[in-house]
Amino acid sequence: MRYWLLRSEPDAYSWDDLVRDGATEWNGVRNYTARNFLKEMQPGDQALFYHSNTEKAAVGIMEVTRAWQPDGDDGKWASVAVKPVRKLAKPVTLEAIKAAPDLKALEMLRQSRLSVTPVRDEEWKTLLAMGA
Repeated sequence: MRYWLLRSEPDAYSWDDLVRDGATEWNGVRNYTARNFLKEMQPGDQALFYHSNTEKAAVGIMEVTRAWQPDGDDGKWASVAVKPVRKLAKPVTLEAIKAAPDLKALEMLRQSRLSVTPVRDEEWKTLLAMGA
């Protein structure tokens, strides 16, 4: 199993929207690097749902339920299916992430414009502990 961080603006699609819907297609990603990360995802992988822009915090855990499929008519983009697993007990803010020494190499900090990034095993454990 691999771990990921998926970002969405909460006014476009939020954690509460995912919980209400029970599942969603994570689509609309239009960056080649982020698309390639989507193509690496497999059912059973887990991802942090990160509210970007206004809240700037990881708020929940999702599970990938279907590997990638083409997103759009041209076939060059990708999407995956996800479902909610659980809300974090407390949001893990960007400020806290930046301050954590164990997260200095976190891809979301190194490639801050990407909406889809991998999370290493030890980083995942640290993020979950911060959200407990």
